Amino acid sequence: MTTGAANEDKDYVQSLVRGLDVIRTFSQYKPRMTLSEVAQHAGLTRAAARRFLLTLTREGYAATDGKYFFLRPKVLDLGFSYLSSLPMWEVAQPIMRDVVNALQESCSLSVLDGGDIVYVARVPTQRVMTIGLSIGSRLPAFCTSMGRTLLAGLPPAELAVFYDQVKLEKLTERTVANMVALKDAIEASRRQGYTLVDQELEMGLRSIAVPVRNRRSEVLAALNVSTHQGRSSIEAMKTRFLPVLLDAAERISASLPQ
Repeated sequence: MTTGAANEDKDYVQSLVRGLDVIRTFSQYKPRMTLSEVAQHAGLTRAAARRFLLTLTREGYAATDGKYFFLRPKVLDLGFSYLSSLPMWEVAQPIMRDVVNALQESCSLSVLDGGDIVYVARVPTQRVMTIGLSIGSRLPAFCTSMGRTLLAGLPPAELAVFYDQVKLEKLTERTVANMVALKDAIEASRRQGYTLVDQELEMGLRSIAVPVRNRRSEVLAALNVSTHQGRSSIEAMKTRFLPVLLDAAERISASLPQ
């Protein structure tokens, strides 16, 4: 082992990673779990899982009724620390509300994390989609309008890493799951300055996204509007939705600190 590798190992806190794994085992599908279930999902022994759960409980991040463990609201502090550090988060919300009022469709803001987009702000309408989305939701980048917008803004070396690691999957009959076609689509997004995706994530769902840039023209996030194909044609999304989105993205960018 090289000295560099040894130093990296010394600086790697395995117990912290396992503690985070325990937190991540809980979800909307598994909001309450027994000790044995947590151990199984986190890949830990019962004794190790018990120590992590009791530590999280003592610190207020989890609780137990004697049989089941569940997360407490204090866990949200971890995510809010990230959101509050985003320069665009506070300025984006009122501008996104303006978009929703103008178009009567939901508006979202996301950032790229590996091969996924992560929602960091969302202003919904009362319309119901099959996919339930909220802050922190993740979706694959390759087949979403915000994902392709963010990928189009990556430096070439980082985009090459994405292409090497992405696993393409047909989510609908319209999903672009061919590497050549995906590269063409991302290049088109970069050229056009926007991305329109038609029913690739879910049948009936169309979305259009634009980049949000900083003062150095680097892409920080993507802003989008989603709609049902029965409500808005592709042409309407280009002529009516796109100008509103571009204006909103420009307003967010202009409001960011230097």
